[in-house]
Amino acid sequence: MSIAEERIEILFELAKAQASNGEFDRSREYVRLARRIAERNRCGLSREFKRYTCKRCDVALRPGRNARVRLATGRIVIRCDCGATQRYPYK
Repeated sequence: MSIAEERIEILFELAKAQASNGEFDRSREYVRLARRIAERNRCGLSREFKRYTCKRCDVALRPGRNARVRLATGRIVIRCDCGATQRYPYK
């Protein structure tokens, strides 16, 4: 694991903690910084990072806090407070 990947993981943990505390602006900054590090170092983001961050408002998603999680037929639907919706298939 490279230094950039470790830094991204640390920033994601910090973003999740801040979102749990209701500090959404700080969480947003951590997510944006992690994405910028990934772009500069040309390393991918983990599946967990992609699924639990909002692509529209860049905040870490915490179910029950700032995101709704619902099960539809064959897919999981995650809706952020900003109105963005993400759908993922499951078996």
